[in-house]
Amino acid sequence: MTRARTADKAGELRLKEMAKIKDKLLLAGLTLTGIDRDYNLPKGTCGNTLQQANLAGERAIAAALKTRPHLLWFTRYHGDGSRKSPQPPENYTRPPSMRQRRTATMPGSRQEAA
Repeated sequence: MTRARTADKAGELRLKEMAKIKDKLLLAGLTLTGIDRDYNLPKGTCGNTLQQANLAGERAIAAALKTRPHLLWFTRYHGDGSRKSPQPPENYTRPPSMRQRRTATMPGSRQEAA
């Protein structure tokens, strides 16, 4: 059995972070397109912000949830609330799609054999 790579752990952390933010938005009755509209952001900015670092989108989502960005995105901010600069490269790569995650966990898949 192989040990999980660091990039895989970072991807899992980002997926959990995204799920937590989506849950908070759902409980607050907010939508990403609604936040785009309310904060005069280009269409799709907040949706992209969940997957890739975007300062304006992070601030808008945090403001809509009445919190601070560093409390939502632990992977993008230091513990004191300052933004990581430059951002780690994994913050600009898309997390694996549902199809990719399913094939990675299926028995006999190529990724498991590696």
